[in-house]
Amino acid sequence: MLTDTILEDPRWEPLGLEPLAETASRAALAHLGLNADGFEIAILACDDARIATLNGDFRDKPQPTNVLSWPSEERSPEDLPQGDPDMPEELGDIAIAYETCVREATDAAKALGDHVTHLVVHATLHLLGYDHIRDEDATVMEGLETEILGNLGIADPYLQD
Repeated sequence: MLTDTILEDPRWEPLGLEPLAETASRAALAHLGLNADGFEIAILACDDARIATLNGDFRDKPQPTNVLSWPSEERSPEDLPQGDPDMPEELGDIAIAYETCVREATDAAKALGDHVTHLVVHATLHLLGYDHIRDEDATVMEGLETEILGNLGIADPYLQD
């Protein structure tokens, strides 16, 4: 398994977060030509209170957010790790908050599973060194997310109805 999911909040269980996260992360790595068997990602499925604490501790923003990611080391999209199936490389950790994800999906009239898949793909790209701070980097990252999600049969999350 690529992902090791810890369900800290039981409300995630009906969504099937564990297989959803596995599929989303694998799709992101495959799209970039990486063998998912050569990597490991830890995922914490938590609530808004927990992610607000993490956001405060690590980003000095003590409020809830949808997803956070912590790469195990500094990476760049220009020099992606190759991984090793015999000794998988730790890519890093992801935390995802239930209430914020539900609220965002509801507000956007999107299926919760599709929204969460998008967030896991997004966070996986962050673990690989992609970011969206500069407009040109955001364009690249959003393009990748749209392509990966499209391959999974999920509509472009950046299109507004």
